[in-house]
Amino acid sequence: MDSLKGFQKRFLRSLAHSLKPVVFIGQKGFTQSLADAMDDALNHHELVKVKFVEFKEKEKKLALVEQIEKTVPCEMVGLIGHMATFFRQQSDPERRRISLPKRAKD
Repeated sequence: MDSLKGFQKRFLRSLAHSLKPVVFIGQKGFTQSLADAMDDALNHHELVKVKFVEFKEKEKKLALVEQIEKTVPCEMVGLIGHMATFFRQQSDPERRRISLPKRAKD
């Protein structure tokens, strides 16, 4: 998957606005079970909200986000407060729920 463009991230954030968090990150932080849960959620939903329950410092949240992006192939779309939104397009075109917008060439 190519890196998302700014207008695509905006589009995904607007879709995620009404979503509830699917994955919660508690005091144990990043674990293999968290990676498995993220992978399953992204396979099913494509766009997933994650809530940081124990981590209040932005630096720690960003470190966890970076670790998630490295381990589970996905891209962070936004981080607001204690919620992060991740996206990974479904590999099977027939199972895709989200169609990313494309810029018209001038």
